Amino acid sequence: MSDSDNTPPLAPRHWPTWLGIGAMALLARLPWPLQRAVGRTFGALLRAALPRRRHIAARNIALCFPELDAAARDALLRHHFAAIGIGVFEFARAWWGSVAPLRRGLVVEGLEHVHAPRAAGRGVIVVSGHFTTLEVCGRLMCDHIPLAGMYRPHAQAAMEWAVRRGRARYAAAMFPKQDLRGAVRHLKRGGLLWYAPDQDPSRGDSVFVPFFGQPAHSLKSTHQLARMSGAAVVFFQHARRADGGYTLRLFPATAGYPTADAVADTAEVMAAIEAMVRAAPEQYLWIHRRFKRRPDGGSVY
Repeated sequence: MSDSDNTPPLAPRHWPTWLGIGAMALLARLPWPLQRAVGRTFGALLRAALPRRRHIAARNIALCFPELDAAARDALLRHHFAAIGIGVFEFARAWWGSVAPLRRGLVVEGLEHVHAPRAAGRGVIVVSGHFTTLEVCGRLMCDHIPLAGMYRPHAQAAMEWAVRRGRARYAAAMFPKQDLRGAVRHLKRGGLLWYAPDQDPSRGDSVFVPFFGQPAHSLKSTHQLARMSGAAVVFFQHARRADGGYTLRLFPATAGYPTADAVADTAEVMAAIEAMVRAAPEQYLWIHRRFKRRPDGGSVY
């Protein structure tokens, strides 16, 4: 971050946001077992208080899991909001608290799949999806490899400052999504870039490719970053286990990526993320409008 980024915005219009940030920083210091219990309750409250997001999540689940009956879909929805509630406390810990209790029972697999391309002088694009465990598992993985990240800047200046400050505690660097040149330079120097390209973009070079059998508006950026930087692409699966621990898994570098076909490469990325979602479906961020754009111009929401 630059010196100007280190100066928090303190004008009165930012005070309500600072109150929220302060509350999250305090909650980050609660005992971890209590946070998990409170998080599940908080998730249930969110499910009741956010009918619009509940509808979006329910619609996404119905589209992506047509084989489930109504009871199974409702159970997945309830588990999803419980995961969101726990995820709020995980975010708080990642930014402002200690993750020492979360390191106990941590399983990390496949670090060699990152070390091998780097030993050959290549950078690595570490591709994941938007899961409720995204932030805390990113921090836990940074104990083992120096991950940088790409992110969407927050519209609220105080929150943007807090997020960047929190991530600076563990990330090697943070690149706003507009700073493609900086991300490519980082990769060309042999760096690691953590990237989640699975949300419907508001802008950028994109294409419709299948995701759970549905046409999903998706950025071509993984293909573009790999083509411009020569970096390898490694998929990163992270999940909260039933026993309360976490598993971080890196897969072998995708062979022959990128190809000359940006659409096929984008479809390959979405298929890999879909496989990770199927492994822990309640932890995926279903409240995002993943299918807000359709090829015919219609909407599913």
